[in-house]
Amino acid sequence: MNLTSENILLVGSLLLLVSIVAGRTSYKFGVPTLILFLGVGMLAGSDGILKIEFNNPGLAQFIGILSLNFILFSGGLETRWKSVQPILGQGIMLSTVGVLLTAVFLGVFVWYVTDFTIFESLLLGSIVSSTDAAAVFSILRSKNLELKENLRPTLEFESGSNDPMAYVLTTTFLGLVQIPDQDLLGVIFIFLKQIILGGILGFIFGRLSKIIFNRISLGFEGLYPVLAIALMYITFSGTEALGGNGFLAIYVAAVYLGNHSFIHKGSVIKMFDGLAWLMQIVMFLTLGLLVNPSETIPLMGIGLLISVFLILVARPLSVFLGTLPFKMSFARRSYISWVGLRGAVPIVFATYPMLAGLEKANIIFNIVFFISVTSVLIQGTTLSMVAKWLNLASEQPAENEENPADAIKREHPRAVMQEIFIPEDCYVVDKKIVDVDFPSNAIIAMIKRKDKYITPNGSTQIEGNDTLIVISDNTQVMDEVRNALELES
Repeated sequence: MNLTSENILLVGSLLLLVSIVAGRTSYKFGVPTLILFLGVGMLAGSDGILKIEFNNPGLAQFIGILSLNFILFSGGLETRWKSVQPILGQGIMLSTVGVLLTAVFLGVFVWYVTDFTIFESLLLGSIVSSTDAAAVFSILRSKNLELKENLRPTLEFESGSNDPMAYVLTTTFLGLVQIPDQDLLGVIFIFLKQIILGGILGFIFGRLSKIIFNRISLGFEGLYPVLAIALMYITFSGTEALGGNGFLAIYVAAVYLGNHSFIHKGSVIKMFDGLAWLMQIVMFLTLGLLVNPSETIPLMGIGLLISVFLILVARPLSVFLGTLPFKMSFARRSYISWVGLRGAVPIVFATYPMLAGLEKANIIFNIVFFISVTSVLIQGTTLSMVAKWLNLASEQPAENEENPADAIKREHPRAVMQEIFIPEDCYVVDKKIVDVDFPSNAIIAMIKRKDKYITPNGSTQIEGNDTLIVISDNTQVMDEVRNALELES
């Protein structure tokens, strides 16, 4: 089947639906959703059931870059600086030195066991050197895995910030494969320039985005998420145009925004969470369509050998050596080593050699695909088990978990918020919220009940000793709220 303008929406929407349904049921069998998305794409591809012909690495790369912007931005918005600050040094070392060491260790091993040149081997090592943000964010958050020793912020920060390093290494060694006698100092200068400019410009664009959000008046709440998308891509493309790394800039800008108050922040975060999932599905489906299992299967032997070395040797060595300056338990280092998930990002990076026309580009692509699949299957399905085995799984909520009432204040900085206690003899006890004559310009954002917060809807019954968290646009409305509840002002 060939994709045309007439059938692409039908085929695309059906594949999305199948992916969502498959992903919804996959965790009953312990299979990460990302593998299901890839599987659906492969089944629909040229070697699969639908026989869809898709052989366009350039388009796949473009879709991957667009998708990665959303994934990194969404992850950055939900990264709490309070959680990241204590582990910032460790995270930076893992996302820079750790990635470099992984690329070198794996590259030397590939050079030893294959007929690749040293630069081709280091190129392959660079492509799979970073942990995948989409895989780490989605698996950790969907499993609701609570970890001791501030591990979760470390893992999420590393995965969100180490793609730029892998990207720079990939483009650097790709250039060396094509022109082996490049000036080493020039390569190092470009490398440092991309990283430093990416970080600085990300911070600047983040501050500018916050100012624009809080000073512009769009009139419609639905336009603010659209504004966020525009600012996100301006950050990425502007940084790239100035010679910095756009992926790093996106993540830094999102972390800055996510830790400051701006108008309609809640709506923006919720929309990006949904779009990040959509982009993950689209990216994995596209890459699944691009892969031909008939080309991957003959490379399973060498692919498995390289994958096992990466999981059991290269990643642990890079983590243990990269974190030597920090006091850290053996269990913590071991778990960080195990959560070295590879996903769609290495597959996207593997399209660069294909577009450059390298002789071994298809072999590299298929090996990288096999590494990504085995990583998510082996490591992604065992995160909870290994955490318990290392005694790092926590039954308690994370210490730095934000109070929901504080989150509401951040999301609605210009709104008036009050916590109203409902005594047991109040007339609204046992009534549904929809049955209370509540002012139209005030809402019950949350209810605190027995030290737990619940998000109510119209059918939620109010109980005695509840604390209603009410927000409105002015103080006078709060008097109307108390009157409606028949409480003293």
